[in-house]
Amino acid sequence: MRGWDDHARAVERLVESYRAVPAGERVRLAKRTSNLFRPRASAGSGLDVTGLDSVIAVDVDAATADVQGMCTYEDLVDAVLPLGLIPQVVPQLRTITLGGAVTGLGIESTSLRNGLPHESVLEMDVLTGAGDVVTATPDNEHAELFDAFPNSYGSLGYATRLRIALERVPAFVELRHARCGAEEAVAAIEQVARSGTFEGRPVDAIDGTAFTPDDVVLTVATFTDEPGPTSDYTGSAVYYRSVGERTHDRLTMHDYLWRWDTDWFWCSAAFGAQHPLVRRVWPRRWRRSDVYHRLVGLDARVGLSRALDRVRRVPGRERVIQDVEVPLERLPAFLRWFDAEVGMRPVWVCPLRTRRVWPSYPLEPGRTYVNIGFWGTVEVPAGAEPGSVNRRIEEHVSALGGHKSLYSEAFYDAETFAALYGTDVLDRVRERYDPDGRLSTLYEKAVGNS
Repeated sequence: MRGWDDHARAVERLVESYRAVPAGERVRLAKRTSNLFRPRASAGSGLDVTGLDSVIAVDVDAATADVQGMCTYEDLVDAVLPLGLIPQVVPQLRTITLGGAVTGLGIESTSLRNGLPHESVLEMDVLTGAGDVVTATPDNEHAELFDAFPNSYGSLGYATRLRIALERVPAFVELRHARCGAEEAVAAIEQVARSGTFEGRPVDAIDGTAFTPDDVVLTVATFTDEPGPTSDYTGSAVYYRSVGERTHDRLTMHDYLWRWDTDWFWCSAAFGAQHPLVRRVWPRRWRRSDVYHRLVGLDARVGLSRALDRVRRVPGRERVIQDVEVPLERLPAFLRWFDAEVGMRPVWVCPLRTRRVWPSYPLEPGRTYVNIGFWGTVEVPAGAEPGSVNRRIEEHVSALGGHKSLYSEAFYDAETFAALYGTDVLDRVRERYDPDGRLSTLYEKAVGNS
């Protein structure tokens, strides 16, 4: 943890680095790592974020934490879990930063109860495009910035500090894996959303794995202090396989929070990390999402996958890495369309409800949506239009009344994008906080990859 004095010095370094950028030049963060899956232009001067990657203070009585914007959820959990606390929503991957989840879009199995990560933010300090650091809350003079900041992806500035509400938790998590079809999954999620219970037991978290549209496993979690044996999925066993093989399970709270990170959901199979012989020699400290992400980057540079595709005579390949939200009742229709038209299996299913309107991601408050996550590549015909599969997904999600996250590639035209992501509000806020256009717009970032 860093104290307030260290934090103040880090913010001053950040502001000084902003002032050193020549007038008229675009600015960006000088980040060494990222959980984005879209290409980014290298133009622009990087801002110094040294010393902005930790927890500042925790108020155990109030169940709040002051956290720097570049602090990862892994470090945040390490600081607060020993105190019996966790963030209200902990995104699945360890190296997602708090600032990234708030200015981007995070989600997890507590999102049906607690909404999205930005909904537990009480106040935040933001370095604006004008080079000022302002404190925004839901009801102060910077409330418009507070409201527009979620899903703005750095187009309105960068959070240097966030005060968030935490949740008190026990030591263990009981899991029930309920196998059903897509329509049955909708009914079960509706029951949990309405009553907070499943089969007579309280539900603290819920997500699911759709192996096919007719083979969905809902994982219902109940937080508990009741002692007992727990499973370990950081060794030879793989978590996602267990949900289809077991009806009940128990994990420590720590292992539950990072159950998906060890094998990057199921994507570690692409590197051979789930093969028993490979897994035996693959160090545990390297079984984590950021390692796999770096391997993807290495492959993109050296072209091993492209060479293998040439040997296998694969005509073309498109990366399809997306998270989308559709209204709960549309889940069966989307799963069947996606399985028939794209054919990636399995996919992740996570219900959510937002608590209020957020201009840049206008889901209807109180309405239950389902996040569907799918990550991988698909074969496409030679000469296929770039992004052809992703474009079809975008069109279908919009037709179902849904939205998609912008951490990966997007292909919307400007008019459609503006309607979906409230850029009229963003433009108005930018006029006040970035009058000289030092930051890229959301459309430039998400579609133009600037």
